Amino acid sequence: MVGSMCENREFGDPLEDSKAAYVLSNVAEVVERILTFVPTKSLLRIASVCRLWRNTARRVLRTQQQLAWVSACGPSTSEVHPLCSTLPDEVENVFLLPKTVLAMVDCEAFSGQAYCYRQDKAKRSRHCPETVEELNLLFPKGCDIIGIAAPGIVLTPSGSGSSPPQEYQEGEAGFAVMFPSTEGVQIKPFHFCKKTISPEALKEAGLVDNSDLRVVLLFVYEAYKSGGARFLKQILDPLAKTKALIAGGLVESAFSPPRHCCGQGTYGVVGLALSGPKVQGASVLLDQDVSTAKAAEAAIRRLKAAKIPEKNTLALMFACVGRGRNYYNNQANVEADAFRKVFPNTPLFGLFGNGEIGCDRIIKDDYTLCDSDTDNLEHSYTTVMTLVHLG
Repeated sequence: MVGSMCENREFGDPLEDSKAAYVLSNVAEVVERILTFVPTKSLLRIASVCRLWRNTARRVLRTQQQLAWVSACGPSTSEVHPLCSTLPDEVENVFLLPKTVLAMVDCEAFSGQAYCYRQDKAKRSRHCPETVEELNLLFPKGCDIIGIAAPGIVLTPSGSGSSPPQEYQEGEAGFAVMFPSTEGVQIKPFHFCKKTISPEALKEAGLVDNSDLRVVLLFVYEAYKSGGARFLKQILDPLAKTKALIAGGLVESAFSPPRHCCGQGTYGVVGLALSGPKVQGASVLLDQDVSTAKAAEAAIRRLKAAKIPEKNTLALMFACVGRGRNYYNNQANVEADAFRKVFPNTPLFGLFGNGEIGCDRIIKDDYTLCDSDTDNLEHSYTTVMTLVHLG
């Protein structure tokens, strides 16, 4: 009898199959439970099966509001940057619908608007397929993508926020942090060059006269060009008068969004304006006197005063290219390790750049605490360590 039952199970029981089909076609609670284990891209595909699955998939998507990210480091086995070769597969396994993406790569692999890949500095740069076009195809239509290239990258490996963050001052590395649409949070990208910056444009972007503005992340490219310092002042002076947290750095280039208003080699800025009652933030400045692991940890520990929840919180590190291993007597990963000791479950991302933007500041609920001179947001040989909480 047992053998006969096993044989029947092998071929399937029509009665059991019909019961399963009935449940999957009619019992919303069971379907919803199952679909919570399905990555977003697959969820969008199977939503077309029937009305129940479509409505259930929409409910599941509304609950998936946690940050996600993909990280990669080289050397790449192909002619594209390791992040570009990793993203297509990894995005398939993401459990959120991205509304905004912040991507950073090392500038050894990317060069200006040409999106070049350099396998060998001594060899002529070879063009890979249009990077921006590839990114646009990976993410949903209407998803905003900010992409920059910097001299060095700080990232947390894909997977868990408790993974040890790593500083890459040399070699190929990159990441893409994905933000979902979250109730009480508005993330608006912006881009200005010398042709488009104006008080009216800043207001339209929500950077001034916006009482809901909480955090501004900005990345200035080609700032060393003639006129770049004046341009940066046009950006920072109005922002310094707001109650928002301002953080970012001077980077090598911006590869997304495409710059239609200005030519290659001209200065400009890209960034994200985060507004809404559920956005909280805090930042501390590690100044030039912070040159030991103990001092770095003590400075970062000041962020604890903000009492920002760990869940759905992102940390960003904007460091000078002059810091890192050389600054800490040939010790590698000092500041990233110090951050992890203080915040073991918060993912850390960022860059090594040509200048840092920020100050000591806490943005929480309806108040702002600032312990440094807001008129001096621009620094060198420092690190700005920032926490951003999204609801």
